[in-house]
Amino acid sequence: MDWLPTDTTPAAAASLIVISCLASAISAAFGLGGGVAMLIALLSLVPPIIALPVHALVQIGSTAGRAWMLRSYIIRSVLGWFVPGCLAGIVLASQLIVELPTQWLQMILAAFILWAVWAPGINSFVVPNKAYFAVGGATSFATMFLGATGPLLAAFLSPERYGRDRTVASHAACMSIQHLFKVIAFGVLGVAFVDWLPLVLAMILSGLAGTWIGRHLLRKLPERTFKVIFKSVLTLMACRLMYKAAIN
Repeated sequence: MDWLPTDTTPAAAASLIVISCLASAISAAFGLGGGVAMLIALLSLVPPIIALPVHALVQIGSTAGRAWMLRSYIIRSVLGWFVPGCLAGIVLASQLIVELPTQWLQMILAAFILWAVWAPGINSFVVPNKAYFAVGGATSFATMFLGATGPLLAAFLSPERYGRDRTVASHAACMSIQHLFKVIAFGVLGVAFVDWLPLVLAMILSGLAGTWIGRHLLRKLPERTFKVIFKSVLTLMACRLMYKAAIN
């Protein structure tokens, strides 16, 4: 088919479209997790240098749609500090010539997530609004090499502190900005992913449907159940990152 990227079969394209829907539903329902699932699916088909910007494009459709649906819950004081930090992190990462050791970044990220989720007293942990500049810079720097850094940001947007709707909405808004900056950066660096745009559009549309499905599922989940799932997803992601770093 002319609209498919080179070496991508119709079956693979259909799988990605379905996975995009499921991933968006997971993220809309549980706050995160779908982005990593989408990235894993892409990495099974294309090199990382293509998977990263394509993943970002798809995630823009998913996270932006989720942020729009939940726009009244976005914590604007957090977003105001996160955006300039995000830009600084992307610009700095783009300037690096020597590739950083990915396995070290993965291990550090995984260890931090586990600490943030399970450390005693984490429910009362408060991050000043100004600190989101550093959070934006650090997570955006890392996303240029790791792709899916949603769990790291999620550690600072605790549902215990903000409630589930404000947590999901603010996380989606911050990640939308981060993905947009990342796509622009890869384009400036000369990465060619234009032939993926038709498939990306199909994945975005299926992702929007998934967002609607997940949003309704979220409304039906008890608060306690949501928090258990939220922490469980973070823990599983952290363990996966540690395993991947250990075998590299």
